[in-house]
Order: sequence, then structure tokens, then C-alpha cells
Amino acid sequence: MLDCKLFRTFKERGEWVELRFMTQAIEHGYKVSKPWGETNAYDIGVEHGSGILRVQVKSTTVRTGTGYLCQFKPNYHKKQDYTIEQIDLFAAYVIPADVWYIIPAPVLLGPQRKTGIMLFPMVPLKKDRYRYEAYKETWTLFSKSKRALAQRVSPR
Repeated sequence: MLDCKLFRTFKERGEWVELRFMTQAIEHGYKVSKPWGETNAYDIGVEHGSGILRVQVKSTTVRTGTGYLCQFKPNYHKKQDYTIEQIDLFAAYVIPADVWYIIPAPVLLGPQRKTGIMLFPMVPLKKDRYRYEAYKETWTLFSKSKRALAQRVSPR
């Protein structure tokens, strides 16, 4: 397990997590690109056909009970929340468990906006609390179209 004390700032950790995401995406057969600068709402582009799926990468080490709390808000420098027009997918990395969640943006940015969710990468104790576990390691979502993602496709 990674010692997160290696990072002096959350920005350093975020950059490392983005590199981890790009490596994993490439290992799953996808091509990735990183937009120049920090003016975009998304962190990484993943090629899909002739287009790009826009991915916002998040991470967590915050253990709460049997799960991990992951925030889906822009950093404190940005005044506005993410929108479905800006992001196609979220990639959330639970660092201590070395597990990725690939979640379509409409799942979190839809009518009932979620800015923080609980992720449970271990064996569930109460199945009704594990609604995002269906998105664990769902790298195949990068083969879906933007239209399919916008319709909240099921993860499998």
C-alpha cells in the first residue's frame, strides 16, 4: 500500500493519481491524452472512435466505517460545480485498496447531484448501501458512446 505521506500536497497526489489512471487505461487498451493547462473541467481524454471521452479523476484515502468517502467537487479554486456538458466519466481511485471506480457523469451530476459518495471496495456487509459497487473496475465503459453514457448505462 502506498504511503500518502510521500506527497507534500493534494496537488502532487492528484498528479500521481492521474498518471496511475493513464497507465491503467493504456493497459486496458485505450489511448489517452492530457489537456494542456488546468482550464478544463476534465483531467484526461480517452479516445473513443473519432472522439474523446472527458474524464475527471478523483481519489480518496478517507476511511469511514467500512468504506471510503470520495468527493466529487472541483478544488476550492474553482467556483462552479462540474456539469454533464463538461465531463463524460469520473474515475475514482481508492488508494489504500488499489481499486478504480469508473462512473458515468450523469450518475453523479444528474437531478440528484452527488458531491460525495461512499465506496466500498471490500466485501459488502449490507447490500443496500453499495449502489456504486457496480462501477468497480468497469473499464469497459470507455467503449460506450457519449450518448449511452448520458443515458446512465448500466456498468456491465
